[in-house]
Formats: sequence, structure tokens, C-alpha cells
Amino acid sequence: MKSRIFLLLINSSLVGHTIAGSITADTGTAPDWCGWLGGKPGLLHKDSNHPWIQSLQLEGRFQYQIGYVDGEGTDGVDFHEDYDDYRRFRLGLKSAFLDVLDAKVAVDLVDDNRFRGEELDWGFAGFDEAWLGLDIGKAFGTGPFDSVKLSYGRHKFVIGNEAHTSSARLLTVERSALSNKVYESARPTGALLAADAGRWSFSTAAFSSTEDGADNESLSGWQDGVIWYGGAEYEIDERWKVGADFVWNDADAVDEDSILSYRWATSLHATYDAGRWGVIGDVIVGDNGGSAMHGNNDRRGGFHGFMVMPYQWIIDKKLQWVGQYQYAGADSPEGVRVNSRYGRADGIGDVNDGRGDSHHSLYTGLNWHLCDHFAKVQAGVEWQTMDTPDGSFDTLTWLLALRTSF
Repeated sequence: MKSRIFLLLINSSLVGHTIAGSITADTGTAPDWCGWLGGKPGLLHKDSNHPWIQSLQLEGRFQYQIGYVDGEGTDGVDFHEDYDDYRRFRLGLKSAFLDVLDAKVAVDLVDDNRFRGEELDWGFAGFDEAWLGLDIGKAFGTGPFDSVKLSYGRHKFVIGNEAHTSSARLLTVERSALSNKVYESARPTGALLAADAGRWSFSTAAFSSTEDGADNESLSGWQDGVIWYGGAEYEIDERWKVGADFVWNDADAVDEDSILSYRWATSLHATYDAGRWGVIGDVIVGDNGGSAMHGNNDRRGGFHGFMVMPYQWIIDKKLQWVGQYQYAGADSPEGVRVNSRYGRADGIGDVNDGRGDSHHSLYTGLNWHLCDHFAKVQAGVEWQTMDTPDGSFDTLTWLLALRTSF
């Protein structure tokens, strides 16, 4: 079965290459379908002079991947397993209306938990985002800023470089474990204020810590704690961009809901893009919290880590190499954790549920851009090792992914 899936992905890539014709660094020739895909095919309406609705746009993404894991558990026993995963299938609608308002609603249409030993379910699987925004600059003036916007609803939570990057534009198949440690794929409810001034971008937010429930699939209540967020980015020049994020979670997770599993975290990140090559870096430190956050003493206390990700275009804008090294460490024996895909998936051997106090990972891969980030095939291999209270384990994971979006 998995071999057929591999062939299907490879054949689809070859078909895309045939349609595109001869791809060379000099010509940069793009086929019509690529121009269509990158030209906002979901744009249903756009008229800045319309008195009611200024724009209406449909968005979507489909992501599929397969993986093969070979490793050795903390007990010294070898294991190997393979997976296929409908990673994301998402549709959304964005609209600007009444000149100063905008809104976005996006829903997930697949819930694939087979890698956890559960089921694959198609259909409505929950809201990704659902918010209403007010352009304060248009309505009341920008003051010292170039633009100011306030939004309330269900937002994508961002901290660190990889979380700021859309899943459609990631250079690796998956975000690093360090990024997922602080990002946690959270979609909290709250108010977000964003402003731009020259080369500066600022954002601050107050989010509810309450997790999703059966009666609040889109917007959570405020019966528990508050997550405070602040971030800033500065574009030094055309090549350099630096940023910082900070988050404080005042929930007591033992007695309350908390969408995040740590007390606080901060990220300092930078991007250098020289055109043909570039490098991305991130340093993250934080604290899991004490007894109010974790009943298990082994999961409390500080954590820290960094990520370095160089990349190089082999064929300009078509074939790209990417590498990544990540380290994460913790004060307590189980303070950090490997990714669920696929280092601690169902069928994997004894890995102490993926928890430990020292984690190293090394990734290398190729990205074949059929149409920029709107259609690409990603292939990569990741080695990782983790020290746990029961000993160390390591895995070697081969990944192949198809990413499409519009």
C-alpha cells in the first residue's frame, strides 16, 4: 500500500513537471496552471468602492504525507513502522466589508489520527480560525503608526519563527519539536491588536486559556486563566529580519483548563535571505511551571533550546535544499518532548512517551516547487535522539509530502 502511495506522489510530481515543460534557472518559464493557482483563484469579489462588501475570497489547502520510522527504544529493542497521513484539508472564507471591518472563518475537514492508533474521519473536524476585525486606522486614525487593527475571535497562536510561518510555506515537512513545544498548534479565543510603523511590526494579545469543548468548538469562554502575548519584528534591510515573542500563561492547569502546557516562554528569531541561499535561526527559553501547572514533578521547571535552518536553491525557485539542526533541553527529567509525528506514534517502541531532558534532531531534505509554495513536493529525512529517565532512544524518519494551497 505505501509503495503505491509513493509511486502516486512521484508520478503526480512528474506530471506537473511535464506540464511545466523544461524548467531551467535562466528562463524561469511557468505554465498557465501555475499562474492561475498563484493568481488568487478563490477571489470571488473585489471592489474597493462597493458600499457593503469590498472583497470576498475563498482559501484552501490540502496536505498529504507518508513516513517510515526506524529506531531503537530505551530498552535497546529495534523498531520500524510506516504511516500515511492526510495532514490538513482546510477551507476558509475571508471578507472585507463596510470599509473598516474584515472577518475570516476557516474549518478543518479531515481528522486523521491513524498515527495514534485511532481513526480517519472526513467532514467537519473543527474551526481553525474564526475572527472579526476592525481597521482602527481607517475608522479613527493611525496616530504614530502606519496601520492599526484589532480583531476578536479564534486566532492562530504564534511564537517563534516556525509558528509565524504558515504550514503551506514551511521549508521542512514538520515544524521542529522545540517549536511545537511552545506553539502547541493552539487556537485560542481572544483579542489581538496589531500595528505597523515603518519597518516595525507589533502585536499584543489577551487570550483565554480555556481549551475547546463540545459546547464551544469555535469560541472558548473566559472561565479559566488568561494568556498574555506580545511580539515585535524589525526588517533591517531586504535581507535581514529579526523578531521576538513573549507569552505568559497565568492559568493553573492542575485546577483549570489551559490550552498551553507551560507558564511562560520567549523566542528571539532572525532570518537572513540572500536570494540563492539563506538561514533562519531561533532561540527559545521558558518555564513549564511548578505544581500549579504539572502534577508530575518530572515535567516542571525550565526549558531551553535553539534551531538553525540553512537553505539553498539548486534550481532557482524550483528545487531547494534545506537543512535543520535543533536542540532542546530541560531542567527536569521529562521537561521536553519529541513530535507526535512520528517519534512517539502508535507502533513505535519504548520511548517513554517521547519525554526527556535532552533532545537533538538533524533534518535534511529537498523541496520541489511545482508552483512556488502553492504546489510543492517535499522529501526529507530526520534523525533524532532523546535522553529519558529510562535511557536514550533514537529514530530515523523518512518523509515524503505533497503540499497544495490557494
